Amino acid sequence: MMKLSYQTDLTPYNTFGLKATTRAFAVLEQAGDVREIIQLPEFNRDSVLWLGGGSNILLMKDYPGLVVHMANKGVREIGRSDGLVYIEAQAGEIWHEFVSHTLDSGLSGLENLSLIPGTVGASPVQNIGAYGLEVKNVIHSVRCFDLDTESFIELGNADCRFAYRESYFKQEGKGRYVIVSVVFALKEQFTPNLKYGGLAAAVDTICQGRKATAKDVSDAVCAIRNSKLPDPKILGNVGSFFKNPIVSAEQAALLSSKHTNMPQYLQDDGTVKLAAGWLIDQCRLKGFQIGGAAVHDKQALVLVNKNNAQAQDVYRLAKHICHAVDEKFQVILHAEPNWLPVSYSL
Repeated sequence: MMKLSYQTDLTPYNTFGLKATTRAFAVLEQAGDVREIIQLPEFNRDSVLWLGGGSNILLMKDYPGLVVHMANKGVREIGRSDGLVYIEAQAGEIWHEFVSHTLDSGLSGLENLSLIPGTVGASPVQNIGAYGLEVKNVIHSVRCFDLDTESFIELGNADCRFAYRESYFKQEGKGRYVIVSVVFALKEQFTPNLKYGGLAAAVDTICQGRKATAKDVSDAVCAIRNSKLPDPKILGNVGSFFKNPIVSAEQAALLSSKHTNMPQYLQDDGTVKLAAGWLIDQCRLKGFQIGGAAVHDKQALVLVNKNNAQAQDVYRLAKHICHAVDEKFQVILHAEPNWLPVSYSL
């Protein structure tokens, strides 16, 4: 029998630490629980919130409906073929713990995504990425419960329609699928991906001339992230607050002519990705604070809960940053986390 609690405090379930409660709260401990959850009187598919680690949401108000915390755990190997090992991880697995597990098992492919907050189930939704890798590059398939047919199905990589911080689960499939597990295609033989930023130099510092392992790359990524990003358990945050904007080649060339040291990353389709953190930094906003919310003083891309921030503090700060960047560079920033309710979107 599914146990419910009422007027539950959601502060521990969102990494920014915004104070909010929910009308009803349930915990999904295994994939099959979803069948019981959809039969609850409190269940409404249009308003239910399937909540993982809470590292990609901003709770702007008390939640008026049912919140289901995805806590199903388990990792297993399901097959091997042509140098690839297929690993299924349940949605409630903590992402970094899962990455560490694969590395300890002698597998590679996820090392560049070390220390990203959140859970496995959230990773395909946002198509998480860091240090030259997106999770779409290692996802084989996603197992979901289809609320339309009330049955479990498996969506292949192509079905997920991955794009930069986008997926089918955020677009046409939003509200239809409950992700219960993800299958990853990982490598038995390690090939390093060190093309992003200062990652190669960080790995060299660790290896001191010896051949790098996947664990070395993971350690380097963790060291870089720890030097820039605050621990959400100590200083509330949702990681990178803004997406790196993508502009046309023409706009990128114009910006480059005015700002010769601007980082730019050419994309396969000819567009150019800019560094949102650099843009914010050029507006001299590191440390800038509104109410209890502030721009992190070490990494401009991160907003933090510095002193019991209220929801409106975060919203006003994000709006101020967007206005400053648009005014200086004529570039529009978009927030990565989901605002709840969505009416707060920038």
